[in-house]
Amino acid sequence: MIEDVTSADFAELLAVWEDSVRATHDFITEIDIAEFKPMIIEHAFPAVTLKCVKDDHKSILGFIGVADNKVEMLFVLNKCRGQGIGRQLLTFAINKLQAIRVDVNEQNPLAVEFYKHMGFEVTSRSPVDDMGKPFPILHMSL
Repeated sequence: MIEDVTSADFAELLAVWEDSVRATHDFITEIDIAEFKPMIIEHAFPAVTLKCVKDDHKSILGFIGVADNKVEMLFVLNKCRGQGIGRQLLTFAINKLQAIRVDVNEQNPLAVEFYKHMGFEVTSRSPVDDMGKPFPILHMSL
């Protein structure tokens, strides 16, 4: 079941983000992670509509953030990957939050394939991310 997120959940969301990034973003360094963490909790989380999936113990297994019809973040605990949580969150975002766009790190082929499988197509590519780091971004749309 998709649940709302409050600011009280931000620390747990950040832990899910870090776990997921460490498992799927091997191009991101420890320095990058340390640099991103305060920006995510202070700026990224408050700027999006956040929804999550929790287990029976109320622990967050995955979350999605949407703003202006765009998926800004979708992260699932590594131990929960492949269980349909990402699909559930993305389907909710498309159907309820009108998400039709997403930016994906080109260096994360599993995510690229996931979004393609969900109906997204690459519309353009940027050689750097929003912060100017050398992480190529694929811009995708339904």
